[in-house]
Amino acid sequence: MSSSAPPDDATALADRVRRGDVHPTELVDAAIAAIEKVNPKLNAVVHRMYEKARAAAKGTLPDGPFRGVPFVVKDLDGWLAGEPYTQSCRMSQHFVPTEDAEMMVRMKRTGLVILGKTNTPELGLVGVTEPELRGPTRNPWNTEHTPGGSSGGTASIVASRAVPMGHGGDGGGSIRIPSSACGLFGLKPTRGRNPLGPVVGEGWGGYVQSGVLTRSVRDCATMLDATQGPDVGAPYASPPRERPYAEEIKRPPRKLRIAFSTGSQLGKTTHADVQAAVKDAAALCASLGHELEEVPLPIDREALVAAFFTQVAVGAAAGIERTAQWVGRAPTPADFEPTTWLLGTIGRKLHAIELQHSRDACQAAGRALGRFFQKYDLFLDGTLAYPPMKIGELALKPAERVVLAGLRVVSPRVVLDQILATLGANALEKTPNTQVANQTGLPAMSVPLHWNAAGLPIGVQFMAPFGDEATLFQLAAQLEAARPWAGRVPPVHA
Repeated sequence: MSSSAPPDDATALADRVRRGDVHPTELVDAAIAAIEKVNPKLNAVVHRMYEKARAAAKGTLPDGPFRGVPFVVKDLDGWLAGEPYTQSCRMSQHFVPTEDAEMMVRMKRTGLVILGKTNTPELGLVGVTEPELRGPTRNPWNTEHTPGGSSGGTASIVASRAVPMGHGGDGGGSIRIPSSACGLFGLKPTRGRNPLGPVVGEGWGGYVQSGVLTRSVRDCATMLDATQGPDVGAPYASPPRERPYAEEIKRPPRKLRIAFSTGSQLGKTTHADVQAAVKDAAALCASLGHELEEVPLPIDREALVAAFFTQVAVGAAAGIERTAQWVGRAPTPADFEPTTWLLGTIGRKLHAIELQHSRDACQAAGRALGRFFQKYDLFLDGTLAYPPMKIGELALKPAERVVLAGLRVVSPRVVLDQILATLGANALEKTPNTQVANQTGLPAMSVPLHWNAAGLPIGVQFMAPFGDEATLFQLAAQLEAARPWAGRVPPVHA
């Protein structure tokens, strides 16, 4: 276990509860006070469950690895019985599920105590957390900047030290993007590693996986041990782990052959700060005895960009229809943000063969990366291509809103095709490096090793072969010990 893990991470707090040094009610009350201190500046927690949390802490909690530890759940993927599930969407803001998602069941079995739900972009469609329903979440390192998305609310409140870890989901980078922006550790597991039932079989055609955002590697490893494995009726499963991940982090990695690139995977340019972060991480890995080689990923960029936005559009259309089924009425443009409705409109007008072409492109990339990882153990690049954006940088301009309003009424296919092509050319320029792991199902992690001159975190990403979270965890623990990040505290903190 990493000796550089913070003394107040989830594992450490659970150890204190286990020893009798502190009671879960004390941890819960302290976390509530911390949230109330920082949340007015961050807008990260958007639904409070304080009285339920206090009652749970007083009762008999499951004797799991995180017994008594305060926790937050993203208001997307986080399906909790008796609690609103809004997806930051006007249409579903009063929808309340009657059962827990299997992921929530498994997380609760660890003994953690859920304090509330966190902000997310509508339907999780973009890499910033600025929904119209609840307003933007802000980055505790600089509140003028975004914490990223779509797990931005969780990232912001965990980075502020109000809670030690929280739940997130990742369909195009939504765990790794905010982890990078907020100086946290975040891992997207292999496709099929964690359960998505019982509501869906797979998210976004297999892109989506749930997980956690943490300040320590060991918290992530221990939680994945508790949640991994297929649930009833799962369409597929990931390869079984060789041993618990909490044991893997105690094992030093073998000498690894790591390919790296300072380039942009699905974009065109990379900021100098990110290039510096990647080169610094490569040098650190080399100093630890690993072999580094600069080499690009063998992918068809244009095919994967087109595939990504095809899947996102289809996912938006399906999400709109699924939300309508939950609330029991037909959806209207007024129920959703303009961009969401537009993407849904595009998704409904795409042909089945276009979705199949997108799936074929992703599977071709998976085959190419499978061959790539026969030569290399890991691939290193920037998690993002640029430092965290400023709040509002991606917001619609008034003229754009007028155009989108017109498209709600008149939406010829040729115009929608042009919009989709424009999205593909520009929308991923700042966040182009995380999607490939979702499209191919590979595990990938963002590690907080670098901060720029402005004091903003710049994460680096490591991607591994299908099913090989073990190597990622081993290297992450080694990096955490070599360059501890837990001591860095943002200006807005509890």
